[in-house]
Amino acid sequence: MARRTIVITGASDGIGAAAARQLAADGHRVVVVGRSPEKTAAVAGEVGADFFVADFARLAEVRALAADLRERYERIDVLANNAGGIMADRQVSEDGHELTFQVNYLAPFLLTTLLLDRLEESHASVISTSSAAHRLFSDFHLDDLEAERSYAPNAAYGNAKLAVNLFTRELDRRYRASGISAAAFHPGVVATNFAATSTSGMRVMYQTVLSRFLTSSAKGADTLVWLSTTTPGVDWEPGNYYVKRKIAATHPLVGDARLAAELWDRSVEMVAGADEPGTAA
Repeated sequence: MARRTIVITGASDGIGAAAARQLAADGHRVVVVGRSPEKTAAVAGEVGADFFVADFARLAEVRALAADLRERYERIDVLANNAGGIMADRQVSEDGHELTFQVNYLAPFLLTTLLLDRLEESHASVISTSSAAHRLFSDFHLDDLEAERSYAPNAAYGNAKLAVNLFTRELDRRYRASGISAAAFHPGVVATNFAATSTSGMRVMYQTVLSRFLTSSAKGADTLVWLSTTTPGVDWEPGNYYVKRKIAATHPLVGDARLAAELWDRSVEMVAGADEPGTAA
């Protein structure tokens, strides 16, 4: 297997850290990105990886991260958009966006689009962590992406992950011919610190005795590792959503090509102020 340069966001804990450990053990050049300086440095030190600290609640830090990655790495073989989380009450970031939507979707959109030319040159895979929540809890409306009309933690999370799947489809449509391969995946219900600060029902599952019945981080990272180290178009088909290494059903809206294109264009407007993301159709 050829050695790949693999950037993993949300890699200071959970499945991101587990994937970093496995990929580094397999001989790949892993780049660990996390919000906590201490935890990110600890994981990077453990696996012998480079690391960067970026809080996806601040788009300025995402822009700085993209600039640092472009400067440091001549090629990026895999960008794993894994950072995410579910919030408690509705919060608005300093950028003016609902926080669940920004952290889970808008910040990864910005990072990916700021790196598009490097990803094209590298014929990279862009792997995004989604969730079965996009089928179970979403109530997605393009005219209310910020959940201003109605907010509930589970719905906000489901909507953000549905946006991740729409982004994956549209990234595939726009850039497959340029060499980028995109996929989304559900890691399972994994025993991590996810939902620790949320008031949603998910917190009961993740942060109580029930967590003993959840999937381990290593098992949750399996599909991410598989997508990162195998060949798109041969071992997996780009543009799809995977569960346990198999293509899985998505919310019906994910198949709406017009909605995916409109979300992309709306997202470009929402992150305006950064170096302009790619808008090629």
